Amino acid sequence: MTEQAREFWRWSETAYQTDDVDWRSAGSITVGIDVGSVSSQAVILAGGKLYSFYSTRTGSNSPDSAKKALSGAMDGTGMSTDDVSYVVGTGYGRVNVPFANRAITEIACHARGANFMAGPTVRTILDMGGQDCKVIRCDDKGKVQNFIMNDKCAAGTGRGMEVIADTLGVPIEDIGRRSFEIDSEPEPVSNVCTVFAKSEATALLKAGWSVNRVLAAYCAAMAERVSSLIDRIGIERDFFITGGIAKNAGVVRRIERITGVEALKLPEGSNLDPQVAGALGAALFAHALLKKEQKERAAAGADL
Repeated sequence: MTEQAREFWRWSETAYQTDDVDWRSAGSITVGIDVGSVSSQAVILAGGKLYSFYSTRTGSNSPDSAKKALSGAMDGTGMSTDDVSYVVGTGYGRVNVPFANRAITEIACHARGANFMAGPTVRTILDMGGQDCKVIRCDDKGKVQNFIMNDKCAAGTGRGMEVIADTLGVPIEDIGRRSFEIDSEPEPVSNVCTVFAKSEATALLKAGWSVNRVLAAYCAAMAERVSSLIDRIGIERDFFITGGIAKNAGVVRRIERITGVEALKLPEGSNLDPQVAGALGAALFAHALLKKEQKERAAAGADL
């Protein structure tokens, strides 16, 4: 692919499949599908245990994006949709997952997924989606207690970072690292609106700023915007970040610096991806709902 045609904004597709679980003897297969405005994920649980996941770009059609995500998670497993017992859809396009048994909000699913990923001590979760940003407070079970969100525009969201990646010609995976390859920390850009940030970034380059310095200024501005949202609800330890922003150290470390709170990290060697937290939470809900239905059917049968 030529540099001109390269899609700098696009996160690489990610996939995982465990060798430790035999899905055929697991007893149940439950699935969570998170169709976001920017990316879509599918997580498969076999008998309540993580079996596989897949993350891909959301296309123009939500049902097709859901199908693509699930197909990716099933690829090479020998599994088909006929083997699936229960599906929960979540995210921006949750009502358009054609094979879902239930739809549950991404707020509830990210809280549940974060609880699984980082443990029961998590109390505050930051999820920066493609078009909105959410701060969630939860209990030790991953149940939502309170939340706040800013969804007025794409400023300070994953989509905003994608625009900067394309404007500066820097792969989105490299932005965090490169934002620290500077001599000194610059002032944040004055505006993180995707339209004005783009023109301001171009102006700074023309003024002689290096690409890395512009990246640092934009990461700092995004961190300030997100931190102000966090302040409105407050941080209660432990703090965990989900979504693609969790993989951008340039924003994460600056958020930690502003708030004075270090975010929990995934365990060393973990195969989990913070971008699949919503789909993981949905799969966990699917497993719990399936067990509840099975219990209710068994009780009804016993009463006959």
